[in-house]
Amino acid sequence: MSDPFFHPVSGFDLPRFAGVPSFMRLPVVPPGHDRFGEVDIGVIGVPWDSGTTNRPGPRHGPRQLRDASTMIRAENGATSVRPFEAVNCADLGDVGPNPADIQDSMTRITAFYDQVTDAGIRPLTAGGDHLSSLPILRALAKDAPLGMIHFDSHTDFFHSYFGGQMYTHGTPFRRAVEEGLLDPKRVIQIGIRGSAYDTEDKDFARANGVRIVEIEEFFARGIPDVMAEARDVAGDKPTYVSYDIDFVDPAFAPGTGTPEVGGPNSFQALCVARELAGVDIAGADLVEVSPPFDASGGTAFLGVSIMFEMLCAMVGRD
Repeated sequence: MSDPFFHPVSGFDLPRFAGVPSFMRLPVVPPGHDRFGEVDIGVIGVPWDSGTTNRPGPRHGPRQLRDASTMIRAENGATSVRPFEAVNCADLGDVGPNPADIQDSMTRITAFYDQVTDAGIRPLTAGGDHLSSLPILRALAKDAPLGMIHFDSHTDFFHSYFGGQMYTHGTPFRRAVEEGLLDPKRVIQIGIRGSAYDTEDKDFARANGVRIVEIEEFFARGIPDVMAEARDVAGDKPTYVSYDIDFVDPAFAPGTGTPEVGGPNSFQALCVARELAGVDIAGADLVEVSPPFDASGGTAFLGVSIMFEMLCAMVGRD
């Protein structure tokens, strides 16, 4: 049993609509807190979307995700995992980005995650746009490259944008491979679909050993088979999990910047995360929830539900 200090506030003790929201109603234990070093898994907000190329808004994602996460309870109804009793979990707060400077923001994000990894804490992140993953990986993979299981409509392996801009939410994993943060032969991307400018991103990824499972193959084979391959690609070494909410069909998750039709439904979105059990997850993120396009709040609730499934998978490895 984990320390009760790190347990969420129960809805039987304080109504879920009351109190100051934190991720999953966990205690807020930022760096510098006297119990920071006791945290096993920390939930972190990265309210930043300076890499967005079309519809901005994910900078507001962590706040909406926190609010929606008050509906998360203590036990996983499908797997019976009780993550908050298994390990010490806490809300570590938000990274403070520089909204006017991409490079300074990435430096700030990496510095925050350096503190987290130095304390032996595994991070579960709420973004932010997908460029957020790059500075996180710079902290998590500073000693050795990671594998990655990536759920998305897009590869995010583009070289550049608009005449050579190298840092956007479409380029993070190209940069991560170039910087030696990811082992491309241990990277699998699942759910890729939609119209495209060209095949430059896929050509680079495949030439370097990345496994791309496009949506047609995903549906033809089914979740258990595809996720068995994902676990095989990741192997038994530390692996990052990156989950773009636009992996999900916009009928179920409209609140995102670059939606693509023809994707999984909300149940399938949860199932792929459950199938991460057994992976050595060094860290995980859920990105691209954009409140301005999420009038009902349903995208954020699905997002935190996916985060809960990933948390349960992270706990299962301990």
